[in-house]
Amino acid sequence: MRGSNQTLNSAAQTSRPRQMIAALRNLFGSRSEANLPSVPQGTRYYVVGDIHGRLDLFEALIDAIEKDDAAQPAADTHIVLLGDLVDRGEDSAGVIARTRKWQKKRNVRVLAGNHEEMFLQAFEKPDILRHFLKHGGRETILSYGLSKKKFNSMSIEELFDHIPELISKKEREYIASFEDMIIAGDYLFVHAGIDPAKPIEDQKRGDLLWIRDRFLSHKGPLEKVVVHGHTIFDDVEERGHRIGIDTGAFRSGVLTALVLEGAGRRVIQTSEKNGKIKISQQAEAA
Repeated sequence: MRGSNQTLNSAAQTSRPRQMIAALRNLFGSRSEANLPSVPQGTRYYVVGDIHGRLDLFEALIDAIEKDDAAQPAADTHIVLLGDLVDRGEDSAGVIARTRKWQKKRNVRVLAGNHEEMFLQAFEKPDILRHFLKHGGRETILSYGLSKKKFNSMSIEELFDHIPELISKKEREYIASFEDMIIAGDYLFVHAGIDPAKPIEDQKRGDLLWIRDRFLSHKGPLEKVVVHGHTIFDDVEERGHRIGIDTGAFRSGVLTALVLEGAGRRVIQTSEKNGKIKISQQAEAA
């Protein structure tokens, strides 16, 4: 009987450390969950990377987002486009028009990208227009209805004089209205990134639209988790303090949306190969 009691005591002593370890794991696990970055409760964010004139991928992604949102529990849904809607792809004008149409139905906010800035500056001087044309502006101007034959026959000065007639002031004012940054809970949405040495309120527009190395090479924590485009990655790049979602739609044929709800993250992508568009989803950002 005594031996049996010793066996029971020994088993109880052995189980206590296991129970304590399990309790500690649960404790720290719950704290970790509580400390994960999140968007405000009751909201759902679809954050779309650089579109660059790929209307085909954008149309497919809009459809995928609408279906996804309808299949989820009701929420205060927000859509954020991270800028660079124009240039390089074949239908920048179509992307702008589709965005405006979507905004009539949904809460869609658009950030300014460096290509929107170049686009607007191209109306100021012929030399800036020449620079713009070398970085995807040719495709943008053609998408507004100028034929390739006429484009090729025009001098830079003639083209400079013609584009205000081709692209209306109202269209340019709309593009000029794009925002610099958006904050949602623990997240900051910008086009390119931020200067890691400065607080959010002191950021310069030039950095928000153009920064690269100083931001990408930064390793430490930031005030918010920065979700950005501008720099192309093969897939979503999650680095703790930042998430890059520009998957190079104009070049790779892959357009990405990051879905944020509570502390959860999902990814929806539309991809094109040989003229066929595929929709894929990932449970968590990689």
